Amino acid sequence: MKYLIPFLSIVLLMTSCRETNEVEEVPAVNEDQLEEVAYLSYGDDLTSMKQEATENLEAVFAQLQPADTVMVKVKTVINEVCAKKGCWVEVPVGQDQAARVTFKDYSFFLPRNSQGKEVILSGKAFKSVTSVEDAKHYAMDGGKSQEEIDAITEDQVTLSIIADGALVQSYENPDVYGQEDAIKSE
Repeated sequence: MKYLIPFLSIVLLMTSCRETNEVEEVPAVNEDQLEEVAYLSYGDDLTSMKQEATENLEAVFAQLQPADTVMVKVKTVINEVCAKKGCWVEVPVGQDQAARVTFKDYSFFLPRNSQGKEVILSGKAFKSVTSVEDAKHYAMDGGKSQEEIDAITEDQVTLSIIADGALVQSYENPDVYGQEDAIKSE
């Protein structure tokens, strides 16, 4: 007992004099990372591209003639998606037109359930003539009714983009073609 009080006093003195390390709280995500977290990336890495953003896709297409191409990087919304694979999407161009977006060398697809999601695309924009056969094929892939498919009777001037990369607004359970095979093999 005689040694207990001095011992406890020493222990108490040592613990009270100990230097406290204040831990600075660091947010899990900083502001630079918010942009990366908000999008799902497909194809080439768009964050490393220094390309200027295209503000008005309608003006770009208005200046193009068939067979002309121009590089674009555009932020828009997905109007329609290929229901079979996600191998093409349509994005609005002005009030009453749309551009069909396919993906360079079919090296990637976008989620089949990404309709209405914000997307940033980078690639080549051009005008082309789409044959009746191809237009009907695209309409079938888009889930159009047989009546709508049969209404296609002449070649169409098509506004197109071949994207080399895309960022799609992040959401739960994106349905990407081929992803189920990757999950099964893991």
